[in-house]
Amino acid sequence: MKDATKNSTYSPEEPLLHAVKKRRSASGDLKNAVKFQEEDDLLGVEEETPDDDEEEEQEEKEEEERYCERGFGHGYHLVKGKMGHGMEDYIVADTKTVKGHNLGLYAIFDGHSGRDVAGYLQTHLFDNILSQPDFWRNPKEAIKKAYKSTDDYILHNVVGPRGGSTAVTAIVVDGKKLVVANVGDSRAILCRKSGLVKQVTVDHEPEKERDLVTSKGGFVSKQPGNVPRVDGQLSMSRAFGDGRLKEHISVRPDIEIVEILDDTKFLILASDGLWKVMSNNDAWDRIKEIEDAEEAAKALTDEALARGSKDDISCVAVSFN
Repeated sequence: MKDATKNSTYSPEEPLLHAVKKRRSASGDLKNAVKFQEEDDLLGVEEETPDDDEEEEQEEKEEEERYCERGFGHGYHLVKGKMGHGMEDYIVADTKTVKGHNLGLYAIFDGHSGRDVAGYLQTHLFDNILSQPDFWRNPKEAIKKAYKSTDDYILHNVVGPRGGSTAVTAIVVDGKKLVVANVGDSRAILCRKSGLVKQVTVDHEPEKERDLVTSKGGFVSKQPGNVPRVDGQLSMSRAFGDGRLKEHISVRPDIEIVEILDDTKFLILASDGLWKVMSNNDAWDRIKEIEDAEEAAKALTDEALARGSKDDISCVAVSFN
């Protein structure tokens, strides 16, 4: 599928920090700040105190000095599933230079109950992230704000009570750092030549986040199909869209900022059509002898088909050299 990321110009003022944990409102207003703080409390997210700032800044400076800069390229492959509906997966695989920073922009959007939400995310989410004024100083808070504002627009202008999408977004910064965020069950993993495979996203499953769902007035049941679902309908606890369930689910992303090491070989993003039939280590075993990113993405989708996946399958592979 052709990438539809817009070519926009942004004006970063400061270098991207490795990790900034200072708490701010995720949406710029008190109501949503309180809402997200309540979710933090339920999920056990700890708030950093201002006293930690100087120590963190020193650690970040030391980490910055030891980062290597890696070249990177990408490839992707998509396969329509056999579930009796049109293709609902969308991807982004793009590179651009922003104020001297070489960025790789990668994403998987797995739509459900229609493709409108996933299609909108493909063309707008990265623009919304990178246009946040504090992206380069505080990327985690910027991404939270962008996810929330994008979801608000979708709910009011793109889709009605039905229709939603997962999202896993990855931004490679100068071949040194990786900023990954996700809602839903599309997943990203990092593969190192040493054989270590690190999952850098969280699968937002209703059973795992039952407390979050019930605190919002919802419930988790295993009907139909013996799969845990929010209010008996949605098989994930976080997603864009899904207006009929929005009071009981979240669009707050999990976010990781990680170093790209000397032996990092692949970043893999894929929809659950792949992960339903393959483990993280299965994926690495299939591509560890492959060097080309596009070849790796196709090998993974072919393997998922061979293992009987009937869902839409989309995969983006980023190779580092």
